[in-house]
Formats: sequence, structure tokens, C-alpha cells
Amino acid sequence: MATVGIVMGSDSDMPVMAKAAEVLDQLGISYEMRIISAHREPDIFFDWAKHAEENGIKVIIAGAGMAAHLPGMCAALFPLPVIGIPMHTTSLGGRDSLYSIVQMPSGIPVATVAINGGKNAALLAAKILAVSDADLLDKLKQNSEEMKEEVAAKDARLQESGYQHYSK
Repeated sequence: MATVGIVMGSDSDMPVMAKAAEVLDQLGISYEMRIISAHREPDIFFDWAKHAEENGIKVIIAGAGMAAHLPGMCAALFPLPVIGIPMHTTSLGGRDSLYSIVQMPSGIPVATVAINGGKNAALLAAKILAVSDADLLDKLKQNSEEMKEEVAAKDARLQESGYQHYSK
């Protein structure tokens, strides 16, 4: 049974949402991923969001662009945490999505990550789940240590070669 629901309104969101899935895979967190449009198939969306809790979902990660209703509608129907990922848009660079998700009405909170922030959405979901899962908390601590080591290695390479010869 999945513990995280990843939902997007369009397959154009897949590159960002795939980053969330990759992180969940690395941490061993079960998830289900769906493409469901709150606007084009509201009955299917309502059914999925209303039954997500009883289907084992503990956190929803919802990505949306433009008017970005999907995360807020999830939060209106789902009683547990919802994390919204605003998608970059060509017309307004994702600011439209960001404002739509972050400006939810009182009583309907949606945690919001950066525009195209799939990785951070998954890490936030993992941190929420780790409150009651010591093994997952250990994995997150190990992940933080690995990031620290990566930065230290990059700095060591910079100190050794200088910026003129530094390559990624």
C-alpha cells in the first residue's frame, strides 16, 4: 500500500514529478503516481482525493501549473498533509502557479516548495513521515551527511585546482 500520493494534472509535469518519485525510491518510501486533472475529470479527481486516506496515503504531493488548483483541492478533500509543487510556466515563469498554491484560504493549508521543486517536495514528505518512523529518520540523516560530503569534496577540488580549472 502506498504512503505518498504523487498527483499531477498533466504529463507535461512529469519531469518535475519524476524527481519526487526518484527521491522516494531512494528512501524506500512507497507511492502511487497519477495523472488526474481536477478541471477535465473532476469526478475522478474527487473520488481519488476523498479516498486517498483510506487507501493508505499519508501525504500528497501535488504538482500544478498556471491556475494551480490541484494542490488546494487536494487539501480541501484530504485531511492529512499536502505539499504543492508550482510548475514553471512559459507565460509567467511559474509565479502564477506559486501564488495560486501559496495563497490558500485560511483553514486549507498547503505546504509549498520552490517552482519545479520535486526533490524538495519528496524530502519534505519523507520528513513528515519520519516523525513516526525511526528507520526513515536514519535514512534522512544519512542523506544529509552524503550531501555534506559532496559539498566538501567540491570545495576540496576548488581549493586544489582554483576556479579557473574547476569543472563540474
